[in-house]
Amino acid sequence: MARYDVPPTKSSLLSVKEQLIIAREGFELLEQKREILIMELMRMVEEVKLLEHDMDKRIATSYGSLKRMIVRMGRETARDVSAGIRFDYAVRERQGKLMGIPLPTLEMDMPHMELKYSFMSTDSSCDGLMLEFFELLKLIARMAEIRTMVWRLAKEVRKTQRRVNALERIVIPDVEDTKKFIEGVLEEREREVFFVQKILKARLLGDRV
Repeated sequence: MARYDVPPTKSSLLSVKEQLIIAREGFELLEQKREILIMELMRMVEEVKLLEHDMDKRIATSYGSLKRMIVRMGRETARDVSAGIRFDYAVRERQGKLMGIPLPTLEMDMPHMELKYSFMSTDSSCDGLMLEFFELLKLIARMAEIRTMVWRLAKEVRKTQRRVNALERIVIPDVEDTKKFIEGVLEEREREVFFVQKILKARLLGDRV
């Protein structure tokens, strides 16, 4: 490990000890942060799995309803009806936070469900199909939102992990080595001073005799 280039003095030792305390406290806080972020990330991943399951079921029922509607109304009529249906959607970024960490995500404002076709050329299968696909669209919007959060949260976990690793493997060991080096030099100096004082004392006593 590399130590810091500081003079081996008592003031440097006090400064290094303070740095070591701060580094260890920072390491513990980042460890706690990392664990909380990972727990939240795992919770969101589980939600994604549930959404995927719900989407698979909804897709199966929605496209089943579409096939039944085409059979009842005919392909040309279904195409004409769909060509006249338009809805406006608004996608915006929502500024969220987790543990004080900015965690922006996407949010879709769903349009109001309303019928936009003539009752003369359609039947109840068309109404049911509209409801089915509206529910599917809600799931897709939620999936986009939660996946965005998962991606950004995973990015924050990686960044926090890098900081934890830097403190654990580089910063703290380097500060500890610097502390040991300064303590060793100061102890050596104290031994030298003690030895010199002992010699001087012996000479003084010898001169008096």
